[in-house]
Amino acid sequence: MKLLFDQNLSFKLCPRLADLFPESRQVGEVELSKASDTQVWEFAKAGGFTLVSQDADFAEMAALVRPPPKVVWLRCGNQPTHEVECILRSQVETIAGFLADDEAACLELYAETD
Repeated sequence: MKLLFDQNLSFKLCPRLADLFPESRQVGEVELSKASDTQVWEFAKAGGFTLVSQDADFAEMAALVRPPPKVVWLRCGNQPTHEVECILRSQVETIAGFLADDEAACLELYAETD
C-alpha cells in the first residue's frame, strides 16, 4: 500500500508511516506541489498510489472519474501531523479493505473521539 499525500499534509508522514505504507510520497517530494488536481491525479494513477487528502476535490473526482487512483479523504480538519499519523495507523485494516474492494472509490476517515 503506497500513499500519495496531498499538499495539505506533511511530508513527515512518509517516514513515520513507512512500516505500514512503504514507498509513500508527499506531492512536494515528487515536484507536484504546484500541480493541478488533475496532474496529481494522473501521477497517482500512473504510479499506483492511493491519494490521501483533506480536500473534497479529490473525493469528488473519485466519484466522477472513478479509480484508479482511489482516495482516502481525511475528514478531521487541520490536525497536527502526529494526529494524522494516529488516524491512519488506527485505520490500517479499514484502508486495506478499502483498497481490496474493486467497487470502492473513496474512503472517508474521521478523527477519533474520546
